[in-house]
Amino acid sequence: MIIVLLFLSGCKPSPTNKPTLNDYEIGEKLTLRWTSSVDGEIRGEGNDVREVVYFKGGLGLWNGFDTLKISNILNKKKSDTPFRDWPLEVGKKWKYESEWTNESGEKGITSQDVEILSFEELNLAAGKFMTYKIKYVGYVENYEAGGKGKVTDTFWYSPKLKYNIKHIQESGGGFRYTSELINYTSAK
Repeated sequence: MIIVLLFLSGCKPSPTNKPTLNDYEIGEKLTLRWTSSVDGEIRGEGNDVREVVYFKGGLGLWNGFDTLKISNILNKKKSDTPFRDWPLEVGKKWKYESEWTNESGEKGITSQDVEILSFEELNLAAGKFMTYKIKYVGYVENYEAGGKGKVTDTFWYSPKLKYNIKHIQESGGGFRYTSELINYTSAK
């Protein structure tokens, strides 16, 4: 008799491809709890919702205020410096850059070096999920305000849920933002 032992912590998963529209089902709902703080003092907190709904003849992702077509999210123009470089696999590295406009109309850029550090189990209030731990290190520059500062983002992406289920952002001045999955409901 041959006994084979498989140690999950030492296994490298197969690369994870970008989700497709067929991977989403009406009724899937995620609730994330977020806090923002400066030097440990909480300055803001709340919940964010993401729910798959029927929208304009297809599937949409509702956030409690607005709905975006999932096909539009999935079919964004390919970039040389993407937020996610699919397929995901441990050890992969790339450059992420994005020009943006904030709610006040100010423009800027985010530029970060990205690395997938591990594929690990994450135990949250909503349950246990296998996740890719992805670290982004670089800077954010606000052209209007003339400010430029270091920023580090760490995301835990769940292939099963097709979403970041934990996020920690740290930047200058003792700022820290945390978002974590507190509830998940599968499709009905």
